[in-house]
Amino acid sequence: MYLFKDWTLFEKVWLAVFTAVNLYLFFTWDDTMLGLISSISGMLCVVLVAKGKISNYYFGIIQTAAYAYISYTYQLYGEAMLNGLFYLPIQFIGIYLWRKNQTSESVKGEDVAVKRMNAKAWITFIVLTLAASFIYAILLTKIGGKQVHVDSFAVVLSIGAQILMLKCYAEQWVVWIAVNMLSIVLWGTALKTGGNDYTVLVMWTAFLFNSVYGYMNWLKMAREQKAPGVRAA
Repeated sequence: MYLFKDWTLFEKVWLAVFTAVNLYLFFTWDDTMLGLISSISGMLCVVLVAKGKISNYYFGIIQTAAYAYISYTYQLYGEAMLNGLFYLPIQFIGIYLWRKNQTSESVKGEDVAVKRMNAKAWITFIVLTLAASFIYAILLTKIGGKQVHVDSFAVVLSIGAQILMLKCYAEQWVVWIAVNMLSIVLWGTALKTGGNDYTVLVMWTAFLFNSVYGYMNWLKMAREQKAPGVRAA
């Protein structure tokens, strides 16, 4: 099957295991169909990002639309706005930008040339993230959101990670690791108060494992490509 062309054994096992867990929760915990769709499409999306494949964005369109609605029903307005107003349209921008940044020196079947960040870029990123998180938490408080500080930090980090992803920086994965850990806390707390969307929690756990793998994979691609685009910036 073309979708699984160039997939490693780890990638296939990772997808199979977490898909099986999602299906189990769906049938035994009376989970929602929308939660299942969001989780499975999201897992396909992130593993394709880890592989540097442009096709990740097509699954991202499905995942972000479904997840935005689910978040809204749980009053996680920060997550809902992030996905519905930012992530969903950004998928189309991502398709365009990644096509412009396609590599002619693929080493592992990837579509894009990998870039690296330097210390100055990291400092700028951290300062802007902290400032934006503080401001956004105030907004979420005013509209009656829940877990506003965790929600705000997760949202701002997610936007930052998405921007780094659009620009094809390997360091996006460090930020995604933090985002996924915060999201696990966010949804674990939300589900304690009610609801059956446990597949969403499984999705974020799968994302966390994939982020670690994605970081290692992109660092390896950056070393092996030796392309002009692989430089500190």
